[in-house]
Amino acid sequence: MPEVSEELIGFDAIANLLVSENVFIITPSELHGLLAGQLSSGARMVPDIWLSTVAELLELDGLTQETSKVGMIGLYQQTLGQMESFSLELTMLLPDDDATLAQRVESLGRWCQGFMTGFGYQGKQTDKSLSDEAKDVLRDLSEISQVANEVDDGEDSEADLMQLEEYVRMAVLMLFSECNLSSDAVSNPNAPKMH
Repeated sequence: MPEVSEELIGFDAIANLLVSENVFIITPSELHGLLAGQLSSGARMVPDIWLSTVAELLELDGLTQETSKVGMIGLYQQTLGQMESFSLELTMLLPDDDATLAQRVESLGRWCQGFMTGFGYQGKQTDKSLSDEAKDVLRDLSEISQVANEVDDGEDSEADLMQLEEYVRMAVLMLFSECNLSSDAVSNPNAPKMH
């Protein structure tokens, strides 16, 4: 299991990386959601394949900056490590609390859009392979991906957003757990599942 480094790669670091590559067609949130979706569906990529996938997504021939390559590989390892961890500590790349509530709501929607795209990208999961709970969660994530950024600033809206972010985070970890059963769990369906 990959180790999660002490210093997390955050929203601003990926935003700066995208700017250094002159990419403005995707947000850090959407990119991270796409990665989380692919990993949740069961996809695993060696660094070259991940970098190729990123370049294709960003409509580039390839990443030009060495720091971009290192950052993207670090993001992949960090995300996989968090998702495989028993500590349930997935950190979604979203703007911090200094951003407006509307920006943070929009970023959560974009994260979910990316997740849905990434989850379907590999075609590994089908309606037949998913539990009813997983199908419900995917429907919820699809609805959240359509959130409007017209929100009222206020403590209630702030609390609602925090609850929604936590729901998305736990829903993604549940999907990852269901779609990434270990070989032991496949051969022994009564074995305890990672939650």
